[in-house]
Amino acid sequence: MQHQQDGRLALLAAGLALCGALAYVLAASRLRRRGDRWSPLRDLSFTAGSAVLVAVALLAPPGGPFTAHMAQHLATAMAAPLLLVLGRPVTLALRTLPPGGRRGLLGVLRSRPVGVLTRPPVAALLDVGGLWLLYRGPLFAAAHERPWLAALVHVHVFAAGLLFTAVVCALDPLPRRPGTVVRSAALIGAGAAHAVLARTLYAAPPPGTGFGAHDLAAAAELMYYGGDLVEIALAAVVGLQWYAASGRRLARESRRGARAGEPPASASYGQ
Repeated sequence: MQHQQDGRLALLAAGLALCGALAYVLAASRLRRRGDRWSPLRDLSFTAGSAVLVAVALLAPPGGPFTAHMAQHLATAMAAPLLLVLGRPVTLALRTLPPGGRRGLLGVLRSRPVGVLTRPPVAALLDVGGLWLLYRGPLFAAAHERPWLAALVHVHVFAAGLLFTAVVCALDPLPRRPGTVVRSAALIGAGAAHAVLARTLYAAPPPGTGFGAHDLAAAAELMYYGGDLVEIALAAVVGLQWYAASGRRLARESRRGARAGEPPASASYGQ
């Protein structure tokens, strides 16, 4: 019975991911048909993120049981959210929804709960704090025995990872766009907490479990180094945004200086 429930939940998750990818592709095609520009790289990124979720739901990763679980965790909580966020799905929805749907979505984005959840410290706490509760408390062992609880855990891990990634990248509209310093600090803090959690798994498995030493070490290494790779990618997104914003600011200052009869900033070097 438990295997049947697990199989149904996996098929449901895969179906939802496929539906999301199909809705995205149809919306992007509609945008292009009316003459608007939309980068194909965004389509590729979003569909790749959906494919990762489908693979996690239907395929069993190699390795021991805890190593396989950790591979699923990294894919669900970190890799897939990054690929989905790079596709800018909220921006696409705002550009393709009818007026009523657009107003409804904007109302949600401007609501007080969303404003609280999209603060970088809150998003980081929900993301990494949930992982600490999962791996350093009795929740992991309890979820292993109850399929419905395991499904809720997977939903939270994915939703928290998606929220944190969206807030750090800030590519889609947010109630209040956080500054680069705040987003960078949240990323550094979350990355440090994630790395410390991975190191604790070298010493002891989640309470109530009995994974072998080799399996435990492999899972901890995967969590540590895999998390680093995704966090580096997130840092690159933040850095590129800062670089682009700095370039636009310098261009505006140069234009204002030219209108005022002053030499551009680049011409003042060496004087």
